[in-house]
Parts: sequence; C-alpha cells; structure tokens
Amino acid sequence: MTVIIAGAGIGGLTTALMLQARGIPVQLYEAAREVREVGVGINVLPHAIRELANLGLLDALDKVGVRTRKLTYLTKQGQEVWSELRGLHAGHEVPQFSIHRGRLQKVIHDAVIERLGPDAIRTGRRLAGFIQDEAGVTAHFTDSVQGDAAMSQRAEVLICADGIHSAGRRHFYPNEGAPSWQGVVMWRGAAEWPVWEDGESMAIGGGLGGKFVLYPIAPAVKGKQLMNWVVNVRIKDPAVSTPPPDNWSRQAPLAEVLPHAVRFHVPGMDIGGLVKASPSIFEYPMADRDPLTRWTFGWVTLLGDAAHPMYPVGSNGASQAILDARSLADALQSAEHPRAALWQYEKDRLPKTAEVVRTNRVGGPERVIDEVEKLAPAGFKSVDEVLSYEDRKAIVGGYANLAGFSRVRASRSVS
Repeated sequence: MTVIIAGAGIGGLTTALMLQARGIPVQLYEAAREVREVGVGINVLPHAIRELANLGLLDALDKVGVRTRKLTYLTKQGQEVWSELRGLHAGHEVPQFSIHRGRLQKVIHDAVIERLGPDAIRTGRRLAGFIQDEAGVTAHFTDSVQGDAAMSQRAEVLICADGIHSAGRRHFYPNEGAPSWQGVVMWRGAAEWPVWEDGESMAIGGGLGGKFVLYPIAPAVKGKQLMNWVVNVRIKDPAVSTPPPDNWSRQAPLAEVLPHAVRFHVPGMDIGGLVKASPSIFEYPMADRDPLTRWTFGWVTLLGDAAHPMYPVGSNGASQAILDARSLADALQSAEHPRAALWQYEKDRLPKTAEVVRTNRVGGPERVIDEVEKLAPAGFKSVDEVLSYEDRKAIVGGYANLAGFSRVRASRSVS
C-alpha cells in the first residue's frame, strides 16, 4: 500500500509519522513553498499529547512548549467562574501543552524529515484534483505559485489534510460554499513578558461573544516568557458582512484592537501593556463548517480541518486532528483492504468530531462563563449563588467527556 497526504499541517504530518511507524509508505505534498512557523499559540490536550509521546516527541515538545498546570475561567470583569488543574496535575499520564502552533508543527515536521527522509515532503504542490479507478487513485498537483500543471502521483489511498478550504472536500461537496461565520473576529498576538502567576497557567475571560485568552507558550528565560493572547469579539452582522480573509499572515493595527482588549480584566496582568508589546497582531475570522455525512469516497478521505473545521474552543482543533491520525493509521494497518480501512476510520471519527463542532458553536466548556454572565451581568459576591458548583462542573466536565480527554482520568477541580 502507498499513501499520499495532501497537506503538511499538524494533521498531515502526524499521520505521516503514524503510517511510517506502521511500515506504510507515505508521501506528503504541501502547497506552501516552505513549512514555516506561522500562527501563534494553541493548546494540545493530554489525549493528543499521548499520541505524540508515543511517537517519541515529548522531549522535543518540552524544549519549545509549556506543560499547562491550571486553567481558570473568568468573567469579563475578572471574577473567577471555574478553575481546574490540567494535564499531569489533573492526574493524566501525559501533560497538556501550551505551545506556539508553528513550533509544534516544526517538531513534527523535523521528525518526518528525520524518519522518512529529506524528500518526504514536496512543497509548492497544491492538490488540484484526482481520478479514481478500481485499483486506486491518481492525484494531480499544480505549482502553488505558477499555477500550472506540475505532476501526478499514483497511490492506493489519498488523504486530504489540506485545511478548511480543502480541494478534496470541494471535489465531493462542490456546492458547499464559504465557511460559516457568525461575525466574530479573533485578534492574536504574543510578546516576551514577565512571568505571570506560576508561568504554567492559562486564563479565559468572557464568553463566546467577547473573550480574552491568555497563556504562556514557551519556557521562561531570565524571568520572562513568550505570552500568547487572543481577543474574540463579535463586531459584525454576518447576514450583511463578509468575513475578513482567513489568512494567518493578515495583520491588524494596534489602534483597532486595543480598545476591545482593554475591556477585559485578568488579575495580575496588564492586558493593554501586553497587547502594545506584541510585535505583530494577526486577524482571523472565527469560522467553521457544518458537519458532513461522509468523509470517505472510494480511495479518498478527509482529515483534520478538511473534515471537521471547528471554532477554536476547548483547545480541540489540533488535538482532534492528531486523534484522526491515530485512528486512520490503525485502520490502515489492521484492515484487510484500504477502502475498508477508510470506512472504519470514518465510522470512528466522524460522529465524535461532529459533536465537538456542534458543541463548540455554543461555547464548549467556556459556556460556563456565558451562563454566569447572563445570570449576573454586573458581577457577583459568590459565584455559587449565581450558578451552583454542580451545574458549573456539569458544563465543563461534560465537554471533557465529549472531547475524549476525561477518559484518561477525571480532572480535579481547584474551585
């Protein structure tokens, strides 16, 4: 069996490592001319880190990321709604990581090059289409800069891990249209900053319509570390406004972002100062797509954002792509026929990720903030008098179970 992967993002690269570990030949194609450290911070949950640890990547992750210790949910005014331990501190066998997306991708990319060889990833090649027959699939790639025909490749399996604008998805669903957007824009940045709290914790202030996210994404050096921040604000009516381009390189002016950022309060953090200290601010629409009824057609399947793009809620985007990779690699190793393997993978992962997509649309675990702010918009003396501990636990714990990371061991609340 030979496998082609279109897309060398986190999902595609992890799938390549999983397949190589199982002795399945694989070739990756990436539209970008080079794999660069783009994006800002993300969190990767323990069930996904466990898969990367099994691939021997834990030491490399420790060099560039932070093992997350605690997560606190706050109102916009900075009042605590819920706080819980995470990763190893919550009883999991492996950590949760707060990490720069580009550095995570580079860790996996470097492992692919080391284990599969320098030609494992062919860059500057965008998937343009494919043709299937009884014996397999022929994938066609164009030069991503020139746009002319570049090459074709034959294989038994084509995995489309080419993002929210996947050519593979568009081939099977040509009338799907643009991603779904509810008028929320994300502004993201990072700056070297004095260590906040213990240097291992994260905070989320505000609900789905207006939110500030804060966490470190690199080990501390001489009392400072790279501090990641995100501002989510609903600023437009999606019925009459089109979303801004979903390009991680699109920059926004400080004057546009700062007034929104300083609306939030996180104890012990100068939010305005942090935003001002950020060398660049990136703008991205918070978008997703409706869950599909099928990912697999013949010898071709979808993976990661190509299959289930979701709101960045609950630290789940990259984590779910990594879980896709494990499921698909296991199926291809054990099934008697590649097409049966793709069907098994879809049967396992499609319903799970569809439910995460739907739940993220209403706030995921962060909905606990929305519920408290809705009941006490002016603040409170005791959060227990607004929404009981058990009700708050049900919202947060229910999401952990849904997303699959409570099965290792239930988190211990520190509220």
